[in-house]
Amino acid sequence: MSQGSLDLEDLPGVGPTTADKLREAGYATVESIATASPADLAEAAEIGESTAKKMIKGAREIADIGGFKTGIAVLEDRKEVKKLQTFVPEFDTLLGGGMETKSIIEVYGEFGSGKSQIAHQMAVNSQIPEEFGGLGGSCIYIDTENTFRPERIEQMVDGLEVPGYEVPPFTEFLERIHVAKGYTSDHQMLLVDSARDLCNELKESEYPVRLIIVDSLTAHFRAEYAGRGTLSVRQQKLNRHMYDLAKLAEEYNAVTLVTNQVQSNPGVFFGDPTKPIGGNIVGHAAKFRLYLRKSKGGRRIAKLVDSPNLPDGEAAFVVEMTGLKP
Repeated sequence: MSQGSLDLEDLPGVGPTTADKLREAGYATVESIATASPADLAEAAEIGESTAKKMIKGAREIADIGGFKTGIAVLEDRKEVKKLQTFVPEFDTLLGGGMETKSIIEVYGEFGSGKSQIAHQMAVNSQIPEEFGGLGGSCIYIDTENTFRPERIEQMVDGLEVPGYEVPPFTEFLERIHVAKGYTSDHQMLLVDSARDLCNELKESEYPVRLIIVDSLTAHFRAEYAGRGTLSVRQQKLNRHMYDLAKLAEEYNAVTLVTNQVQSNPGVFFGDPTKPIGGNIVGHAAKFRLYLRKSKGGRRIAKLVDSPNLPDGEAAFVVEMTGLKP
């Protein structure tokens, strides 16, 4: 039985009412239940923890996850991973061919370093067919700092230069970017559940969701949890948020691109004193971390700080009216 054909009602002890409660709480697939914790599931479906454990056990058996795989099987799984190009050759080389699906890519830097510009450019590029370096899909844009500008998309679409690709009108691109404003950290987290619904809705369509953007990831968390005493609560929530975003990327074979702010570390006397907000929680969850900084003559430098399989390195690019360029 393929996972796509499974309903929550196929699980032991799940009737229509419980299934509806689970879906409302963001557990829309058998796989999401198989990877849930009993406490979270019990709370979401308003059931006892022992019932939740049975449900998870049943889901794990049906969904066929949780066992060991050989390296060969993992290699086969890796063939599903696609790459989203920036169309700046140096930048794409730095990323091993582009931004990977099934991964969180974190882009951090100071104000004006080009984080939102990269987000806008990727929202355009993700819609370009795969044979031309895109992902042929739709984009979800969670906007927490009111940075999304449709006019910017128009300029970037006008500036597309992809050999052999006939660029459709910019309105078609805007049609496939689904924007939601996040007003608080809790609201931002709830939007990930809405994003999952939208991913499900568009799964079989011509343009399934292939890119999820959160711009910026930490602004609300930073503002709402300001004092040292609130740090552990903030980190727990951020951890949960990153976990949900990672699951979304994995489940729908999408790129999750998050932008992050930086803070100055006064203890650093040599080198660069800036470090990304969110500490190890964000650092461990993001598979690829890119640090952006301004350079001479309007250039930007992207530095690959962390990656599971690529060497550290740097790439230069410029942000023009028509988008990211070499």
